[in-house]
Formats: sequence, C-alpha cells, structure tokens
Amino acid sequence: MESTIFEYMGKYDYENVFLCQDRSVGLRAVIAIHDTTLGPATGGCRMWTYASEGAAIEDAMRLAKGMTYKYAAAGVNLGGGKVVVMGDPRTEKTEALFRSLGRFINRLGGIYITGEDVGTTLREMEYMRMETPYVITLPASWGGAGPISPATALGVVEAMQAALEQAYGSDTLAGRTVAVQGLGMVGYEAVRILREAGATVYAGDIDAAKVRRVVEEYGAIPVEDPNRMHALDVDVYCPCALGATINDQTIEELRCKVVAGSANNQLHEERHGDRLQEKGIWYAPDYVANAGGTIYDTDRLLPGGMNHERAMENVRRIRETTREVLRIARTEGIPTYRAADRYAERRIAQVAKAKALRAASDVQMR
Repeated sequence: MESTIFEYMGKYDYENVFLCQDRSVGLRAVIAIHDTTLGPATGGCRMWTYASEGAAIEDAMRLAKGMTYKYAAAGVNLGGGKVVVMGDPRTEKTEALFRSLGRFINRLGGIYITGEDVGTTLREMEYMRMETPYVITLPASWGGAGPISPATALGVVEAMQAALEQAYGSDTLAGRTVAVQGLGMVGYEAVRILREAGATVYAGDIDAAKVRRVVEEYGAIPVEDPNRMHALDVDVYCPCALGATINDQTIEELRCKVVAGSANNQLHEERHGDRLQEKGIWYAPDYVANAGGTIYDTDRLLPGGMNHERAMENVRRIRETTREVLRIARTEGIPTYRAADRYAERRIAQVAKAKALRAASDVQMR
C-alpha cells in the first residue's frame, strides 16, 4: 500500500473506508467502498487471519476495486465494495459477531450490500440478514438465488467459447480438449457442461474423490498431478481452483491456445498477461469469465425479484462481453486483461457522463 491510506484512496479513486469494532463480541472489520457510479457498492464478506490491520485494510480495498470492474464488465448496475473480518473462520465465527457486523452495514443506509465470500457461509449471511436488508447472498428459503455455481460455470464456458472463436475461428466445443484444474462446485459443473457439449476433458484436483466422481459420471480423463495441468497439450487450460497459476514457472510450459477458468487472480502479475499475448494465447480475463454467479445472484435486485430465466440469459451474455473484450485487445494491440479494464472503465465513464447530464438537466428545470 502507499505511504498513507488517503494516498492509496486518491490514486485509485476510492470513496470510503470504514473501520468497525465491537469489543463485546470480538468484531474487527473493514468495509471498503471503491465506486458507486453504477449503483450501491456490493461485494462479499471475507473472514481471514490477517497478519496485521494494514493487511486487512489493503485486502478489503483491493477486493473492492476488483468488484467495481467485475460488475461494470458484466453489465450489472452495482458498484464495488468489500468487507473483511479479522479472525479465524474455523474458531471465531459467532452469531453475535455477524449480527453486530450486520448492524454496522445497516448504518450505511444501503450504500454497501454484502454477500458470501471466503471464510463465510450462508449461515453467516442469515445472521447479518437478521439485522439488515443489505445482504445479497441468501438461501432460496430466505428469498435468495440459491446455488450459484451452475451459473458461474456456464459463464466460464461462454467466455471460453468466445476465446476459442478467436484462437481457432470457431466457438464449437465438440472435439476440443480442455484441462479443468480444480473440481469444486464450479469446476464440477464446468466438466458437466463441457462433456455434454462434446469436449474431451482432462480433470485434476488435490482431492482424488472429486476426480473419481467426474470420471465415473462424465467420462473425464483423470490427471494424476493437478499441479502440472497447465503443461498438458490441450486446446484450453481452465483453472478453477487457486489463483496465480499463470506465473514465471508455468507460463513458458503452456501448450494451449486459450486460458479460461473461474479462479480469481489467475495472473500472478500483470506482466504475465503481457507474456500470454506475446505467446499468442487468448486469455479470457478472470473477472469477466467468472461473473456468472454474480450476475445470477444479483438478479433478485431487479424489478420483480428473482427470475431464473432472465438471470441465466444475462449469464449467457458473458460470451458477447468476452468477444468485445477480445476485439478491443486485437484492434488496440493490448493484452486482454488491459482490454477488460478498458471495457469496464469506459462503461463507468459513460454512465457517469449520463448521470451528470441528467443532474444538469434537473437543475435547469427547477
């Protein structure tokens, strides 16, 4: 982080950072709001054992900025925000702690909406919902969208097809080879969609039981060492587990033409995105490709409440968005990760301009 929080906020145009403390329940949390041009700042609630208060603040701010770009690129009218809770999610989660956090969020009056993230579950969302309406990720029984992994996986495959079109001139999955690394809820669903579309899938995970499941259910080809999946001779490398799998060690071993997966922060550093461009590999930027769950989950904020058909149709538009991002990269001669940022920034600027014109018109009419 920069030498002061205010310098960092100014450099990246943050709006607010709130520090929340309730000693009676052991709560220490940071709420970061990056940008509300498109709508209320929205982003998940993360609980983690941070090394320091500064590390927690930096993580909240970094993640909030990422949500701004994710929503903007996805065409969702929400801004970027994040809350992080300092503590061990295995031993320190209590109803009282999260209800206290819910009260802090409620005081903000709707400029921030939270949801599930690393270290939290739907149970904690229920606790916060008892204190505030500004919770987006909830069980279906509480009026939420329910499981979102199928939507996330669908969005990844849609982005993958857009990248395949750039790499091979056709977006068909039949006959293509895909290495799916990580078989959690999203990776599992991705294997299902890919196999049903006729792709050959190589599947790997540190959990052998998950590998056996997709082999038995979908005829995937098992990979013994999931940490070497990037080096397989396939059309697509699909990282669906940890981030930073595109790094100094792996990037020169890639034999694919497309990288498209659900993992966050797939590039260890931005320069690795530059190197992908140099190698002629089409990368579907992670926050574009993995936005399906976010699009689906936030549909209940639209008029009429949750509509499954509308939500899934919007998820399918990720292919169109990815095509546009790749077009920008191609025509402007920039890496795809930069093209995604440019796409998101242009949408935010256009909406900001429209709002300014409307405000000026309202003043003139008074």
